[in-house]
Amino acid sequence: MTNTSNASALSSPETSRSEDGSLHGRIVVGVDGSEPSIDALRFAVRTAKAFRTSLEAVAVWTYPAGAEVALLVNWSPENDAHDILDAAVETVFSTDIPPWFSSTTKPGSTARALIEESAGAEMLVVGSRGHGGFVGLLLGSVSAVCAEHARCPVLIVHPTA
Repeated sequence: MTNTSNASALSSPETSRSEDGSLHGRIVVGVDGSEPSIDALRFAVRTAKAFRTSLEAVAVWTYPAGAEVALLVNWSPENDAHDILDAAVETVFSTDIPPWFSSTTKPGSTARALIEESAGAEMLVVGSRGHGGFVGLLLGSVSAVCAEHARCPVLIVHPTA
């Protein structure tokens, strides 16, 4: 289900193009499968529609530190990241994925990968907390690092209670 179309192929009635045919920017959203990240994806969809930009969802994967390679023979964090991203996309879009949306997985540190993706983006959207960290934290470490170091404005979506 992962749609990896590039921005030059994107078009829809809701997405305007500039004279050279490109979209009016790109929004990036981090997705890890947690409820806050799915809320962030929903908010990013509404924002991309409102600003007529493309939207790229990014899931980041890595092998756990100290993991025994022999124990990981039948497990792939990259495949898990694809599955998590596909499930989040299905939750938000069902089967009606717009052409201005794309998704990708990247290896590495989550904050570092999202900061790299923020280069050239109009906005980076992240949930206030993901699967990592401590339950009592009001702002997760990834969202805090992204807010400090991203190369574009960062929107941190807090859960609605």
